Amino acid sequence: MTTHHAPMPAGVIALAISAFAIGSSEFIVVGILPSIAADLGISLDSAGSLVSLYALALALGTPLLVLALSRLARTRVLAGLIVVFLLGNLLSAFATGYAMLLAGRVVTAVAHGAFFAIGATVPAGLVAPQQAGRAIATMFAGLTLAMVIGVPLGSFLGNLMAWRLPFLAVALLAAVGLGAMLRWLPGQLPQDGAGKASAQLAALASPDILSMMAVTVLGFGASFAAFTFITPILTDVSGFSAATASALLVVFGAATFIGNLVGGRLVTRHGWTRTLAGMLVGLALAQALVALVIRAQAPMVAMLFVWGLFAFGLGPPLQAAMLATAQRYTPQAVDFASSLNISAFNLGIAPGALCGSLIVARGAMELTPWAGSAAALAALLPLAALAARHARPAPDAIQPVTTR
Repeated sequence: MTTHHAPMPAGVIALAISAFAIGSSEFIVVGILPSIAADLGISLDSAGSLVSLYALALALGTPLLVLALSRLARTRVLAGLIVVFLLGNLLSAFATGYAMLLAGRVVTAVAHGAFFAIGATVPAGLVAPQQAGRAIATMFAGLTLAMVIGVPLGSFLGNLMAWRLPFLAVALLAAVGLGAMLRWLPGQLPQDGAGKASAQLAALASPDILSMMAVTVLGFGASFAAFTFITPILTDVSGFSAATASALLVVFGAATFIGNLVGGRLVTRHGWTRTLAGMLVGLALAQALVALVIRAQAPMVAMLFVWGLFAFGLGPPLQAAMLATAQRYTPQAVDFASSLNISAFNLGIAPGALCGSLIVARGAMELTPWAGSAAALAALLPLAALAARHARPAPDAIQPVTTR
């Protein structure tokens, strides 16, 4: 058996289990917002802020928390973050009002972001270098699988029984993930040689780190101009029934899961530069084709799958690219740089959704995929600059310092 096809260590599977719980938590409220609003006596707009403020808390809180935890043992940190995540979901499940529910969501969000920022650097250290892309993709498969199974199932249970039930289910999943990590993760995980806070914050001034964040914001955010409004697009523009539109979201979710695995394998085989370039061009073309066939139901179903494939196939190469960039230019801030990329994933959602909102406000919902196509192509510019920099020898002044 070749190294490329060796089975994943149990520790990587444990991280994937926790990622499934976390992925289910982020978007699970989307399907139960009306139930939450009715039960707590708040407007639907206020309930919607449980999604946007979650993303904001994640984007802003993640780098700060990672900075504070960067010099602690990773196994304990990851286990502690899952405990906090579990408690945040319990707080949400038993919330007596909007403020308490929002507090639970914010606690959950910060633990979510820090877990992925720190945890995303771990799989590559548990396998041979040739398997790094697959290992990262395996962990992120838990996140994308949550979109296929966790979110639809949570929404179904929440609407059928009670909106609090999905939060309890996620807390139970988190407990399973915690047990798996304590059982399978090594007691001592490879460290990234995190330096002092000032050395880590220097990553914010690195043009390479900022270029990589720009690729993530533009590339990952490209899908959200249209995806934010995917249900009304399918019903009001494409002409599907509400029930069929819900089923088609499962099709999109399945595509994201497959895309994630494909993205990881392509990184392993072709490297992150070529993989990202191909994925971004594919995403731009896919969204352009979605715009062209948006009123034709059969082609729309096919393009919905292709779109999901490229949209979330970006995840592993984006994370692998940030890790490679940080290891080369800011070796004492790898976890912190990873946290910035996790923030960039969520920061990409905001302008994408805002752009889509502006287009929809002008009565042109069917044009939202074109905005995503343009953003994906724009991401090629910082990617080209970053690739050119990586093609040159790394500066001696920022080589990792070997310690004994």
